[in-house]
Amino acid sequence: MRAGVLSGRTVVLEPLRVEHAEEMAVVLADAELYRFTGGEPPSADELRARYAAQVRGRSGEQWWLNWVIRAQGAAAAGYVQATVEGGIAELAWVVGVAHQGRGLARESVGLVAAWLRGLGVVRLIAHVHPDHAASAAVARGVGMVPTSVVEDGERLWEGLPPAP
Repeated sequence: MRAGVLSGRTVVLEPLRVEHAEEMAVVLADAELYRFTGGEPPSADELRARYAAQVRGRSGEQWWLNWVIRAQGAAAAGYVQATVEGGIAELAWVVGVAHQGRGLARESVGLVAAWLRGLGVVRLIAHVHPDHAASAAVARGVGMVPTSVVEDGERLWEGLPPAP
């Protein structure tokens, strides 16, 4: 299982490469992105090290699929990732502050979710901070619903992948 290029109406998702580190360090530099998740903006060097591990694509039975989000023909705007194991995909996404409010996360996550269904994924999950309305809207937009489970301060959302 390898992440390929996925194209939508307004976004193109490029499979993650180590070379994306410089560009993504700029996208992820705004401290506001970490209000709900904690942490600090990563440096380009930290991202290079992280991406070098992620682009391996798997660990044991777990697949790591990562894409850089681009608005059609534009600079990087964020990322989407899916960790897939046993027919279940855990999704995560971040869109840079300068690119928020344009539907890029919703379209990107929808593309990935539909693509995963075509590969046999039968369940989607995501962890969303209860106060993060925008991420909750993205999860809801791909058919996930909140559960009663809260782990590390984030609510578990789950659902079926949409048809491709």
